[in-house]
Amino acid sequence: MPLHKSAEKRLRQSERRNARNRARKKELKVLVKTMQKLIDTSADKAVVEVAYRSAVQKLDRLGVKNYIHANKASRKKSQLTRLLNSYVKADKE
Repeated sequence: MPLHKSAEKRLRQSERRNARNRARKKELKVLVKTMQKLIDTSADKAVVEVAYRSAVQKLDRLGVKNYIHANKASRKKSQLTRLLNSYVKADKE
C-alpha cells in the first residue's frame, strides 16, 4: 500500500495505463485471430483483405506509439502478409 499521496496517485495512474495497454494488445490479438479464422474457413477474399488492412493499421499505430516494439509490429505485419499471400495464391489455384 502506498503511504504518500503522490504514491497513491502514481498507483491509480499505473492501473489505468495498464488496463489501457492490455485492452489495446487484446484488440490486436483479436484482429489477428479473426483474420486467421477467416482464412481457415475460406471466407470471401474481400472480407479477408479488410481484416488484413485493419490488423496492419492497428499494428502500425501500436508500433508508432510504443505499445509494442516497432520491430514486433513489423514482424507481425510480415507474417500477416505472408499468410494473406498464401491464401490468395491458394484461392487462384
